[in-house]
Amino acid sequence: MKQNVHFITFTTADLDAARRFYRDALGWRPLADVPDEILFFQVAPGVVLGLFRSDKFSRDLPGSTERTGVSGVTLSHNVDSREEVRSVVEAMASGGGTVLKEPQPGEFGGVFHAHVRDPNGIVWEIAHNPGWHVDQDGTVLFS
Repeated sequence: MKQNVHFITFTTADLDAARRFYRDALGWRPLADVPDEILFFQVAPGVVLGLFRSDKFSRDLPGSTERTGVSGVTLSHNVDSREEVRSVVEAMASGGGTVLKEPQPGEFGGVFHAHVRDPNGIVWEIAHNPGWHVDQDGTVLFS
């Protein structure tokens, strides 16, 4: 198996809340939006974030009807400055997100970051990390 991921899919009890958060508050453009079913956003070259209505997801993957929330997982969005961390966190909060950790210096690696839970329980880390960047060919480099 090649070392890559093409779709990251989370279930959502409230697809409309997800739409308001990602599309309306953050300004993301949906790749596909199937009302009352699933919402897709391209988040990187060849990578799609899917938000799948919980009951429909459970029909697609039998035995997955229990919804306990997302735990022990974060999605990270890296930005170019501390000010941009603050700005993105404000946009997320205005769109129904819950700020779990206000923007502040992190404990590791010189990062400045915050954590926000979206309306469906997905925790996002918004970070400025001067020791991290993506090369022109898409390779992630740590210095």
